[in-house]
Amino acid sequence: MFGATAKSKANWFVTLFGVGSLVCAFGTAAQAEYKPRASAPPLVLSPDLANPWVVQIPRSQAKAVQNLRGSAKQARRPRTTSKRYDRRVPKQFLPTTVSYNTSYSPGSVVIDTTSRYLYLVQSNGKARRYGVGVGRPGFEWAGVHKVTRKREWPDWRPPAEMLKRQPSLPRYMPGGPRNPLGARALYLGSTLYRIHGSNEPWTIGQAVSSGCIRMRNEDVAELYNMVPFGAKVYVR
Repeated sequence: MFGATAKSKANWFVTLFGVGSLVCAFGTAAQAEYKPRASAPPLVLSPDLANPWVVQIPRSQAKAVQNLRGSAKQARRPRTTSKRYDRRVPKQFLPTTVSYNTSYSPGSVVIDTTSRYLYLVQSNGKARRYGVGVGRPGFEWAGVHKVTRKREWPDWRPPAEMLKRQPSLPRYMPGGPRNPLGARALYLGSTLYRIHGSNEPWTIGQAVSSGCIRMRNEDVAELYNMVPFGAKVYVR
């Protein structure tokens, strides 16, 4: 046996110790000889505890990573359309008390459709002024009427003329926050026109209605309590 060739010795060695022992022996030797090229960077906890553990990086690379994160955040932001509406009412259309010299008696309502203001005439040369929305081009009107009816959270039945222009409108809508007449309505004589609230307050100060006078819900509720039946309304 001792005179066997090298190949025979190897076979005898495998037989004696077993294949598993041989693999473990060679694996241990390989691990002893392995020298890592560089130590692994330490793990540090992210300042944001909602994030997982992260690998610490050199300061020289930190700026690049921050830029990359910023680009990723921007990419995740929802896209916005180019057409945006400013839902704030301009300050000049918020209610205020102003000096107002007029021959109209206190309690009268004067609507200036050019400047988009409604004036509730008071005593001592004062008036309560509100911003309003008015009729769009082709729907302007002027005249003198009386307040003949008042309703809280009125329902809405679009007139036939409006349904002809916009057939998709509902034939009836009960009163409520989604109703286009808003919180209160003051009806003017036998006309189809009203002074009413609006669920689109950002249109105050604009000419967008079909002839009615729009107000913020807060403002029309205040006006509703101060204007009696029979009060005169001057639209000019």
